Amino acid sequence: MTYPQHDLTNATIMMVDDEQINMDVVQAYLEEDGYSKFVLENNPERAMDTLKKARPDTLFLDLVMPGKSGFEILAEIRRHPDFKYLPVIILTSATDSENKLKALELGATDFLAKPLDPSELRLRLRNTLGAKAYIDQLAFYDPLTNLPNKRLFQDHIDQAFRKAERHQQPIALLSIAVDNFDSIHAAVGQAAGDEIMKQIAFRIESVVRQADTLTFTREAAGAARNFYHTDGNVFSLLLDQINQAQDAATVARRIMAVFEEPIRQDDAEIYITLSIGIATYPSEGSNSATLIRLAATARDYVKNNGGNNFQFSSKTINSLYEKRMCLESLLRKALEKDEFDLHYQPKVDLQSGLIQGVEALLRWNSGHAGMIPPVEFIPLAEETGLIVPIGEMVLEKACRQLSEWRRQIALPLSMNANLSAVQLNDSELISTLNTIILQHSVPARALTLELTESLLMNNIEEKIDLMRRIRDLGVRISIDDFGTGYSSLSYLSRLPVNELKIDRSFIVNTPHLAYDSSIVEAIIFLARRLGLKTVAEGVENPSQVDFLKRVNCDEYQGFLFSRPLPAKNLYDIFLKPFERSAMAAGRAESGMTP
Repeated sequence: MTYPQHDLTNATIMMVDDEQINMDVVQAYLEEDGYSKFVLENNPERAMDTLKKARPDTLFLDLVMPGKSGFEILAEIRRHPDFKYLPVIILTSATDSENKLKALELGATDFLAKPLDPSELRLRLRNTLGAKAYIDQLAFYDPLTNLPNKRLFQDHIDQAFRKAERHQQPIALLSIAVDNFDSIHAAVGQAAGDEIMKQIAFRIESVVRQADTLTFTREAAGAARNFYHTDGNVFSLLLDQINQAQDAATVARRIMAVFEEPIRQDDAEIYITLSIGIATYPSEGSNSATLIRLAATARDYVKNNGGNNFQFSSKTINSLYEKRMCLESLLRKALEKDEFDLHYQPKVDLQSGLIQGVEALLRWNSGHAGMIPPVEFIPLAEETGLIVPIGEMVLEKACRQLSEWRRQIALPLSMNANLSAVQLNDSELISTLNTIILQHSVPARALTLELTESLLMNNIEEKIDLMRRIRDLGVRISIDDFGTGYSSLSYLSRLPVNELKIDRSFIVNTPHLAYDSSIVEAIIFLARRLGLKTVAEGVENPSQVDFLKRVNCDEYQGFLFSRPLPAKNLYDIFLKPFERSAMAAGRAESGMTP
């Protein structure tokens, strides 16, 4: 409903006219001036519904239309509380003063006569939008911080609730108070206090604007418009695109983190702390007023208990977050305590039945909490960035183990290890890989890095470049969980990969379910045409093995052959028969020369 005051061409312009050609002409004229956001409605009966969805910055309205006249639409617009002050420019061929007077009485802002003069059209629109921008700035923006104020906040949170109810998606409200700001203000004076408040607003807004701050959202862009200065020392942040309530805590923590460094003002260092209350929908407030009250109550609770913290208003969510915080604390110490270990699951050749390689799988045995499933700690490790040192540890341990096994046995064993999205963004990844390979004297071709198909859906060109650099080291690349994504198929011929791992969700019903069997067969056929090896995951019964042999799959993993095992167990059960010393002794007994 509002737009940046410095660029009026960002405005959304709506037109209502039963003659489509008239709207097309206006749009063509205005596009020459850089306007690009248009909403055209040629059915006057739908005008109000379209207006409510589009929430434009100005409306061009024809008066004489069949079914519903422009007068009726204008009267309805002015009765609606959201559009009471919406600029409405009347476009009509009617020139008599009676119609103009009637439109003015109903609240028309300006008039343009048909046929339109392009220069006049542009001038009237620019003047109308300029006036609206000035009025909006006074009415909807805080003059100190230039942030949207309480009035605009109320408008936006009401919109967010309607959208959340319609799409059944969660929203969160953060009420943020600056602790002891009255004391700071009194100590430094009015002018310096105002400057500090501007810097506080800037720091918080910088966190909200960072794309990586809101990686869990569906659309991080535009998040900054949901940050408001709603009272003297109180800000509000509306998160209307989160996936789960606890995501709000991530934002709260990052906001607090930017105030670990003091604000410098006139050679003085001012340390700022915040009290943040969080309320969520649908788990808490059922309307915007309740959500605002709950967030403020949680904020005041934090403030009354010393500040410099955040709190959910929901005890259930707060309990979940406290559990998560405990897990994060344990996770940070787990590397130091060497609590991580690797288990290895064999990859088996379908034709020979021999182990071709193993996949390294991370396990965490916490001294405090016992065995913690990867599904619980891997996402947390990714979010906190701990996955980078953990991933480096996994690669180092896996390559060390592979080097040891290849010295002990007469099999050209290979090793698969998983990479996360965060590791792919690590600028040191290539250097780390090269160092570990050289350190343990592992042939690069014996190491395969697994990337999930979903990782390739965004920034595909950058991912292809990185994958090529990995391949240049000699390291092989596998696409894990293949078949569950939606975009990589079209890029498959371009991806520098060696292997496809068919997701277990397709294997579980083969060969009994024709649909899944056909998908598996199609993936294998496509892979063979592209020269890629295929590995079936989650194989649990002999009929699946028989089917995979028939359709020419190369390898499989699954409980039918072996669960993931500790290194010693896997060696004793599967690799010991291939010890070099044992095989040499066997050849000597049979008279074979080594």
